Amino acid sequence: MASRSSNRAAVPEAKDALDKFKYEVASELGVPLSDGYNGDLTSRQNGSVGGYMVKKMIEEQEKQMSGR
Repeated sequence: MASRSSNRAAVPEAKDALDKFKYEVASELGVPLSDGYNGDLTSRQNGSVGGYMVKKMIEEQEKQMSGR
């Protein structure tokens, strides 16, 4: 049985938009994220990008749910 990565988009069609969003967030936070290898970044830097992405997505969903 082949191993399956859990690091895949639930909606594959959103992959490009999520990648663009990731780079926008990294830029806002001053994290030097590049296309390709980013092994020189710390766990804290990478985690801050992911955490901030989640925060912004939750905020947007809350706005939509409240009708704003």
